[in-house]
Amino acid sequence: MGALKPWHIAVLVVVLILLFGAKRLPDAARSLGRSLRIIKAETKSLQDDDRDLAEKADAQTGYQPLPPQQQYAPQPQQPVAPPVDPVQRVREN
Repeated sequence: MGALKPWHIAVLVVVLILLFGAKRLPDAARSLGRSLRIIKAETKSLQDDDRDLAEKADAQTGYQPLPPQQQYAPQPQQPVAPPVDPVQRVREN
């Protein structure tokens, strides 16, 4: 039922020639070929862009995050001496 038989193709060719004329069919086929070539080139460039992005993403996966820093017990603070005025220290000596 779904098979394409040779007489189907012949009828299709005759209908196309009657609709478009023998002169316009080669031009239509040529423009269709150009369009398909452009589509093919664009899809290839999109695939190349995707591949480049995937390679860049793979290169970044090699980075490892820094391990969390360990929390140390706070060191006891040493007593801080009160600030001394240098002028007063000179006067005392």
